[in-house]
Amino acid sequence: MTTLMQASAQWATRPADERFVSLKEMFYHEAGRRDASREVVVQSNKLSVRPDQDNRGLKVHGPNGHGYTPTHWSFGQLANLVGAPASYLREKLPSPIVADCLNWGLLQRNDDVGVLLQKDGTLRAVTGPKYGRIWNADILHTMCREFGDGVTGDWKIPGEFGHDVPVTKDNTTLYAGDRDMFVFLCDERNRVEVPNRRNGQPGSLARGFFLWNSEVSAATIGVSSFLFDYVCCNRIVWGAMDYQEIKLRHTATAPERWIEELKPALLSFTNAKASGINKAIDDARADRLNNKVDDFLANRFGKRMVPTLQQVHMTEEQRPIENRWDVVTAATAYARNIAWQNERVAFERLAGDLLVVR
Repeated sequence: MTTLMQASAQWATRPADERFVSLKEMFYHEAGRRDASREVVVQSNKLSVRPDQDNRGLKVHGPNGHGYTPTHWSFGQLANLVGAPASYLREKLPSPIVADCLNWGLLQRNDDVGVLLQKDGTLRAVTGPKYGRIWNADILHTMCREFGDGVTGDWKIPGEFGHDVPVTKDNTTLYAGDRDMFVFLCDERNRVEVPNRRNGQPGSLARGFFLWNSEVSAATIGVSSFLFDYVCCNRIVWGAMDYQEIKLRHTATAPERWIEELKPALLSFTNAKASGINKAIDDARADRLNNKVDDFLANRFGKRMVPTLQQVHMTEEQRPIENRWDVVTAATAYARNIAWQNERVAFERLAGDLLVVR
């Protein structure tokens, strides 16, 4: 078992205007943002940067002369485009000099740039011309159709320690800002019964998933699914296992691949009945390894991990590994102590592959 901190990190950093108390509220907000946005491809040397009237900010102008105020994020993208250090420009230099530096860099280039403009005069993003933008509103439309409002159905914003509580901006797990969005929903009502959960005692697990996306190239689009014990008030997911993740970069084909790959994977997990998950666990418990435990571990985790995983399981369960379920238990217990998140997730994925939810 492991602890997932992704939702807690969102909970700890998102301001009030980036928190939503239902999927429908979040969808309407993001649909409004999408409808107020416009994607344009323009030559980089046709862009120019000018100080605003009081020389305290900047506006980026296109060939038609209209000026747009960059966000903190899009300013960094623009600076990166011309090879300039964004933090130095932002913090150390006055606006006229910053404009001169950026203009010099833009004039040296002659390539296409994708810009995302908003009706209120905001420059939201500066990307490559073939950036595969997937609108948050389109994703949320699918989620509303499948899960309702995320508050009253089976799949909803998690409670606290397994108990339902009123959803507020203080405890929500639905977030969206100018850079990215993050959704955490779970089914705590239809828990999965797990025999021999710990030390021979039965227990149960809930299902949950994270979903994230960025319209402005701040993150990939991805979905991760997992089983877990409970979520605390700080939105930490405790006792998680079988963590599986799929993510896509925003290439030109990303909008189609979201439909073809991520969406079916998400719906397959969330539509699975508890009995199906129980069967997967039962199958893993019934798959006895007999005298092939060492070979089984070596083939999946490498020879050097065999004694370590054997010892971890002995410490956790007070008996040696006997079946495939025991291997999952040992691997997820070992993963808890891996310091680096990417290595921990990769190891948990190896464990999760041994317990396929069908």
